[in-house]
Amino acid sequence: MRINLPTWLTLFRVALLPVMVVVFYLPFHGHNITAAVVFMLAAFTDWLDGYLARRLNMTSAFGAFLDPVADKLMVAVTLFLLVESHRGGWPGIVMAVTAAIIVGREISISALREWMAEIGMRSTVRVAFIGKLKTAMQMIALVVLIVQHDAEALRLYHVGEGLLVIAGILTIWSGFYYLRAAWPLLRGDMPVPPHHGET
Repeated sequence: MRINLPTWLTLFRVALLPVMVVVFYLPFHGHNITAAVVFMLAAFTDWLDGYLARRLNMTSAFGAFLDPVADKLMVAVTLFLLVESHRGGWPGIVMAVTAAIIVGREISISALREWMAEIGMRSTVRVAFIGKLKTAMQMIALVVLIVQHDAEALRLYHVGEGLLVIAGILTIWSGFYYLRAAWPLLRGDMPVPPHHGET
């Protein structure tokens, strides 16, 4: 298997995750800023690998599989870090519930897409604008929260919390969008094409 440039960028994004985790916990001044920079670099490669794949016509089956996996890993790992390091109380509960909603939605929609692909109906569930807006809101919120999680001045921390809650709401909304697109098949209103194998 020959790995092209966009796929190398995706692999680089996956490799940045343990780097971000280590930097997040290292006890040096500015570790939170450094962790945020690593996260933003990973987020930039998310845009760049997709752009290059389309512009240079360098799409591949492996890249198409790995890219959404890398995206979900990036968001999930960062949410786990923030929930673990949160200050507790009601803000901690809100953070944990929002993180659970976001991760739960990603798992559910991934399972839905896998099932749709298995029966040859993947094109029925396409990425909508609301999904892209949700992703952008998540990225902004996570950057703010990483920077502020251990900062002396927490002026923007509650802004990040608010943005993450909005991202959680958009996550639910976009999840219903995908579910509505697949609902005729799920409830049996449309015939399911024959497929082979169960997992």
